[in-house]
Amino acid sequence: MKLHFKKSGTGPPLVILHGLFGSLDNWFSIGKELLDHYTLYLVDQRNHGDSPHSAEWNYGVMVEDLCELLDGEGLDSVYLMGHSMGGKTVMNFAVRYPDRVRKLIVGDIAPGYYPIHHQLILEGLNALNLQTLQSRKEADEQLADSIPEAGIRQFLLKSLSRDANGFAWKINLPVITQHIEEVGKALDKETVYEGPTLFLGGANSSYIQEKDLPDMKRHFPNCTWISIPNAGHWLHAEQPQAVVAEMRRFLG
Repeated sequence: MKLHFKKSGTGPPLVILHGLFGSLDNWFSIGKELLDHYTLYLVDQRNHGDSPHSAEWNYGVMVEDLCELLDGEGLDSVYLMGHSMGGKTVMNFAVRYPDRVRKLIVGDIAPGYYPIHHQLILEGLNALNLQTLQSRKEADEQLADSIPEAGIRQFLLKSLSRDANGFAWKINLPVITQHIEEVGKALDKETVYEGPTLFLGGANSSYIQEKDLPDMKRHFPNCTWISIPNAGHWLHAEQPQAVVAEMRRFLG
């Protein structure tokens, strides 16, 4: 599967993957701060953004999607970063293809299992009738019944596109709904990436906790965990300058 991506900047290659329900657009503000030192690849994962939709959706195929992208760009090894679901993708990639990862950055996700916790979001998105929808404002009002947080609604609505035929989701909502359990799956127990790894967590997020550290160290023995103050799960949106500063410090 040929993923949609945007390439810019000069220097060694840095590839960034977004999280669930997101797209490469979520990383524009971070990317602009890194263009002077890196050739930046912002990527839409399958079933998201402008990348193709597929009935097959799991970390195995998402790892191979990324491998195909690197091969197509002639990239032997890269700096690699992923947030949330993207973090799981890059972790799986690093343990499978360690020689292709110079350094690894994981945004607010640990290697272990996460229970399904997106039911209300999925219920809200699936309840929207796109055939009768007249405006984004109407979509926002309907989503508010199941998703009270305005910021989360605005994030989700970035994946709602509109053309002459009406509204449509850029995300593959039916497949994501059917296979949502794939997002929380843990890394295989015996897998290891020994290269330099940075876990960036949000201080106000519960996605990475002290209890996750042994698991992080087992899979990524050369890892560091840094917690970003005043940031939740979407740390790149809430504290972009702090995230950029830590990325620069780690990548060197």
